[in-house]
Amino acid sequence: MLTLSVSIPVFIAGTSNIKLRSMEYRRMGKTGLQLSVLSFGSWVSFHKQIDDSIADELMGIAYDNGVNFFDNAEVYALGESEKMMGRVLKKKNWDRTSYTVSSKAFWGWRGKENKPNQTGLSRKHLIEACNEALQRLQLDYLDMYFCHRPDKGTPIEETVWTMHNLIQQGKILYWGTSEWSGVEIMEAHRVAHQYGLIGPAMEQPQYNLLERNKMENEFLMVFKTVGMGTTIWSPLASGLLSGKYNDGIPEGSRFGLQGFDWLKNRWMQENFLNKVKALNGLAKQLDISMAQLSIAWCIKNPNVTTAILGATNKEQLIENLKAEAAAEKLTAAVMQQIDEIVQTKPVLPEH
Repeated sequence: MLTLSVSIPVFIAGTSNIKLRSMEYRRMGKTGLQLSVLSFGSWVSFHKQIDDSIADELMGIAYDNGVNFFDNAEVYALGESEKMMGRVLKKKNWDRTSYTVSSKAFWGWRGKENKPNQTGLSRKHLIEACNEALQRLQLDYLDMYFCHRPDKGTPIEETVWTMHNLIQQGKILYWGTSEWSGVEIMEAHRVAHQYGLIGPAMEQPQYNLLERNKMENEFLMVFKTVGMGTTIWSPLASGLLSGKYNDGIPEGSRFGLQGFDWLKNRWMQENFLNKVKALNGLAKQLDISMAQLSIAWCIKNPNVTTAILGATNKEQLIENLKAEAAAEKLTAAVMQQIDEIVQTKPVLPEH
């Protein structure tokens, strides 16, 4: 994978000093699009945890530190996340050519009020969802548009044709998938090849120290054949890999939010917590934070185009943005140590 690294002047929020810091940019699969290796997303935090002023501050810090990709979706806060990001982008008035924005369609934004055709990957929903996302984000086009989940009820030909047509219309520049299987992605490419259409250029899978199968096993043939960019989400396993849950659930944290019990139950397991505590000891030896170690580990994988960061305050975001520099400390020996920790099976008690 071709990577570019440039030094850019950076304004660190809270100081008056201009500093030089490099941000690596990676080409998204076989496309010409270059994404910052660290990006910024809005899932859970926008509208639910932070308001416009904090979103404005965080997006500003990210942009000033070289981040050029902002991730969103129709279902995040039922459309309110896109509206918030749209208001910030309108106020910032950045050069539109200097950043990229994504949306995703599948679940709709009306929640329990969804009616037939307001969800899924039909031509009707994908086109209408795209138009609605553009309105909420106050943009003329989306740089990236994802099929947020596979749709067993819609022929893959219909979905691929629709995404191809949206590109031709100039409403989106690239289309991709999120949480699709390797087989489903290859089927989309088969259809695209058969009809001479533009296939998916990227996938957005979950990838972190505790969730590795797709990126390290299932997708390997996809990377080797059609090529694919990845905009990985949850590099911190929804915060677990930051170490902040080692002694319980802090007030106001994601696992404590109403309606997110499923997320808490997914990650707050003794086996995972024991691994996080062991990793925390290694991070201290390297003089980096647990969050920096976890994010840095993700971007050491050359098949990761960008790791999407989430944050609710500037201190958290600035710390996580330092993960790129922390990656230099993850030597082959350290990566082996990390593997030994996370792949260790728990010792079962004797009966």
